Amino acid sequence: MTHEKFGEKDFQSIIGNLLRYGVWISLSVAFIGGIVYLMHHGNDIEDYSVFKENDRNIFEVITAIYNGVIQGNGESIIFFGVILLFLTPVLRVLLSLFSFLLERDYMYVVITLIVIFIILVSVSLGFSH
Repeated sequence: MTHEKFGEKDFQSIIGNLLRYGVWISLSVAFIGGIVYLMHHGNDIEDYSVFKENDRNIFEVITAIYNGVIQGNGESIIFFGVILLFLTPVLRVLLSLFSFLLERDYMYVVITLIVIFIILVSVSLGFSH
């Protein structure tokens, strides 16, 4: 009896499932958040004549979203779904890095590390205006 090595097809299957289920899970979370939001604010009238700038750093936003999700705030649950949608391709890049390391394909490891660095810099130093 021979044991097959964990190969490229296995990683492609895992990455495909990650992308597929990541999108469905984030969509479901955002949809549930939308239902919760409408249950509490369905009759509210929004005033779009005034723009309210929300200039906070990423850590304040994540803390506020986390606290809102714990409290069952519909708007925070929607944002959590958006964050999950954002994290899906990021996790794909991290899985690709792991795959390239196992394959010992160091050129793609370096390229993937550059992509991860660009993502980290853009998230941590991103400006709203």
